[in-house]
Amino acid sequence: MRKSASVRRLAPALVLALAAIACAEPIGDVDTAFQWIGPDHKIVVEAYDDPKVVGVTCYVSRAKTGGLKGALGIAVDKAEASIACRQVGPISVRQPLPQQEEVFNERLSLLFKRLRIVRMVDRARNTLVYLTYSDRLVDGSPQNAVTAVAVDRGTPIPLR
Repeated sequence: MRKSASVRRLAPALVLALAAIACAEPIGDVDTAFQWIGPDHKIVVEAYDDPKVVGVTCYVSRAKTGGLKGALGIAVDKAEASIACRQVGPISVRQPLPQQEEVFNERLSLLFKRLRIVRMVDRARNTLVYLTYSDRLVDGSPQNAVTAVAVDRGTPIPLR
């Protein structure tokens, strides 16, 4: 009986923790090159909701390699990506934010390459700045994109 009650108390916490894990929501894609075997090369657009800032969504577009390697999941996608973060509802910050924090990352190759999105707080302008770039185990790419979401001055951004 006691074990069952503790499991029931932990279940909501587990659900909240899993809900806070950021994952990409596919929005759409366009083909860029036909492939005889496997999927075509594409540009994909995905949405990421900021897990700590309610009301902010980031839209990222990036190349996705098709063909046989793409189908098998061993292709290395290009380092270029574009980002646009927007206010999609009333903004509220769930907890104090660090000055800079990685909020999302996604694997672009089997082992070594990741797409990263970092949130920075511009305290002077009460603005959230989002940077996207890719890195590799040995050397990353200087290719990057940046976007910003101005937060109403009536909603100060709490910092840790």
